[in-house]
Amino acid sequence: MKTRPRQRSPLAMVILAFVAEAPSHAYRMHELIKQRGKGKVVNVAQRNSVYQTIAQLQAAELIQVRETQQGEGRPERVVYEITPLGKKTFHAWLESMLGEPRPEFNEFPAALATVMALSPEVVLTQLRRRRETQKQQWTDASGHLKELLGKGLPRLFLLDDEYKQVLLKAEIKWLDGLIAELESGEMTWNEKWLRKLAAQFETGQLD
Repeated sequence: MKTRPRQRSPLAMVILAFVAEAPSHAYRMHELIKQRGKGKVVNVAQRNSVYQTIAQLQAAELIQVRETQQGEGRPERVVYEITPLGKKTFHAWLESMLGEPRPEFNEFPAALATVMALSPEVVLTQLRRRRETQKQQWTDASGHLKELLGKGLPRLFLLDDEYKQVLLKAEIKWLDGLIAELESGEMTWNEKWLRKLAAQFETGQLD
C-alpha cells in the first residue's frame, strides 16, 4: 500500500518542483533553496529537514531514485526524479494551494489575541519595534527584487517575493494606525476595565 505524506508542506512543494525541473540530489536541492532565495518561503535552518522530506516523498512514491553518483574524493550522492504519481500530486497540490485559502496559524495573530495581558505602554514599545523591523525587511526585499528584475529575471519567478512585499507594506500601514491609537490614548486598557468586561461577557450583558 502506498503511503502518502501526512500533508503537503512548503518544503515538499519546493522539492517536487526541483525534481520536476531536473533530477537532483539532496545537496543540490539545499543549495538551490539558498541560491534562489527560497529560504524565505521554506524553513531549512536544519539541513536534515530536506533529507526527511525527501524520505517522506520517496516512501509515498512521489519521487524515486534515478541514479547514485560517486565522484572522486566526494561523498556518494543519490539523485532523485519525480514519478508520474508525484507529478500528478504536485499539480493537484499546487492548484489547491493557489485557489483554496486555508487557515494559517501564525504567532503574531496569537499575540494580538492576547495582547491585553501586557500594559498599553509595553505593547506600544513592542509594536514600534516590530514596525521598524518590518520597514527594514521591506526595504531590503524591495532592493533585492529590483536588483533581480534589473538582471533580467522574469517577474514570473519572483511572485512569492512580490507577494511578501505586499503583505509587509499592508502590515506596516496597519501598524502605523494602531500605534497612533496607542500613542493618543484612543486605545487603552487597564486591569479593572478588563475584569469588568470579562464579567459582562460571562453574563451576556455586554452592550
